Amino acid sequence: MSILIFASLLVIPFLKIDNTVKISITTIIIIIGEIMFWSGGFLVGKEILSKYKSYLNPKNWFNKKIEKNE
Repeated sequence: MSILIFASLLVIPFLKIDNTVKISITTIIIIIGEIMFWSGGFLVGKEILSKYKSYLNPKNWFNKKIEKNE
């Protein structure tokens, strides 16, 4: 759900409304999206949330993981 809410931000610039209303709507959408993201993270658990955050960490983007075959 949070991804859909953030994706709705792409529509805001094309609406024919005042710029101050666009800024207000964008702020509200960002806040609601963040609340839904973190509440979803609490629902799935700490382990999955920390694994997801490690994927988003730029330090880990180019590290190669060496798998051990036993």
